[in-house]
Amino acid sequence: MTKLSVNINKIATLRNSRGGNNPDLVKTALDCERFGAQGITVHPRPDERHIRYRDVYDLKSVIATEFNIEGNCQEKKFIDLVLANKPAQVTLVPDAEGQITSNHGWNTIQHQQYLKDIIAVFKDAGIRVSIFVDPDPRMVESAATTGTDRIELYTEGYATAYLKNREAAVAPYVEAAKVAQESGLGLNAGHDLDLHNLKYFAQQVPGLLEVSIGHALICDALYLGLENTIQMYLRQLAG
Repeated sequence: MTKLSVNINKIATLRNSRGGNNPDLVKTALDCERFGAQGITVHPRPDERHIRYRDVYDLKSVIATEFNIEGNCQEKKFIDLVLANKPAQVTLVPDAEGQITSNHGWNTIQHQQYLKDIIAVFKDAGIRVSIFVDPDPRMVESAATTGTDRIELYTEGYATAYLKNREAAVAPYVEAAKVAQESGLGLNAGHDLDLHNLKYFAQQVPGLLEVSIGHALICDALYLGLENTIQMYLRQLAG
C-alpha cells in the first residue's frame, strides 16, 4: 500500500501565530504516527515562518516512522540542517526565496549537473533522495541520470483539473510514472491531494510508494478530528 506521510507545516504555522508552544508540534507528530501515519514531512524555509530549524532537531529525536525533510537545497543552511539530522529521506524542491508554497518541479535537464553534485552529498551521508518534478517524461528521464533514488510528482495540475475530467487530469502522471518505473526510480507524489482526489490518483498511477499531504489533511482535521482524518486518508490509499 502507498504510504502516507503527513506534512505538519500548518501545525507550526498555527503555533507561530501566537508564540508559545500551542499546538505542540512534536506531540502532533507523535500523535500522527500513533493514528497510523507512516511518515512525517516538514518543509523548513529560511524565514522559519512555519517549521523552525530547531523543530527539525526536536522531531528527529523522537520520530519512529519515516522522517522526510523537504526544502531548497540551494540554501547552505538547509543542506547543513539535513546532514546534521540525517532523515530517512530528503526531498529537493526548487523553491524561490519567499515563495508561499512549492509551485513547480526541477528542470532536470537544465540543472542536471547541479543535481548530480548535490544528490551525491546527501547519498554519501546515507540519506535517500527524492527530487520534485513535474509530470513530464523528459524531466523524469533526465532525473534518472542524476543519481536520485526517487522523484516526487508535483500534483497541483492533477488536483486542479480533477473535477473537470479526472481521466485527462491523471493521464500525464500515469505516463510519468511508467517512465519512472522503466528508469528504475521510486515514485512519490504530493501537493493538493485530498480526500476527493487521492483514491483515484493512487489507483491509476503505477508504482506509487508515498504521498505527502499537509494542507488539506490539516484542514479536514479541523472538522473531522486528526485521528479520524488520518484513518480516512489511509482508507483512500488502501483502495
